[in-house]
Amino acid sequence: MSGAEPEALGRAAAKAPGRPTVRPMGARALLAEVDSDEQVAALLGDLMQRQHQGLLGPDVELVPAARTVLVDGLTDARERSTLTAWLGAWEPHSAQAGTGPLVEIPTVYDGEDLAEVARLWGVPPEEAVRRHAACSFRVAFCGFAPGFAYLTGLPDEFAVPRRATPRTRVPAGSVALAGAYTGVYPGPSPGGWQLIGRTAVRLWDTDRTPAAMLTPGTRVRFVPVAPTPGAKGEAT
Repeated sequence: MSGAEPEALGRAAAKAPGRPTVRPMGARALLAEVDSDEQVAALLGDLMQRQHQGLLGPDVELVPAARTVLVDGLTDARERSTLTAWLGAWEPHSAQAGTGPLVEIPTVYDGEDLAEVARLWGVPPEEAVRRHAACSFRVAFCGFAPGFAYLTGLPDEFAVPRRATPRTRVPAGSVALAGAYTGVYPGPSPGGWQLIGRTAVRLWDTDRTPAAMLTPGTRVRFVPVAPTPGAKGEAT
């Protein structure tokens, strides 16, 4: 570690209004904390551009999460020091729209919690479907289970609470809401999100490269489709 690096880290750790808080995570990583998922998307996009320009090493890993971006693999002290200063001076802005690949997910909107979500929104179920399908979503980060993506794009006024009692088993392919996030369960698992629909699309497939269909920055649209007779239940 160079003599200048601790000083740079100390300056960045004092958060300027609206700017990231930057924390060292071991000897080769930095964690940038921001104020919203929209800022996560914007910062991730800027870091990816920086890497594309050769200002970050090709082996550096960018890991977005809820209001944080982890930059891992910073083996060079000068690179860490430079990035610490850059992150500390980063100005929040809106993420560039429409730059990620678009994935359309055919969805049967017949989830067990659709009526409850519609009640919370103060509209009939048919209108709740229309409103959800009209949103443009973006993968903010991934986690919880392999292939599970947290999608932003639902207006804040449509945020819904998790179920008071989680289910012991949520079928694979379930389209669900929690807070202002939308997610699709890639495999069967326990879960407390509100189920509004289902899809037969395989979100996680180890025979595919990459295995995850939805990665940070990917744009997503949910396309309402009619149910296949006799296909109610877990997607296959």
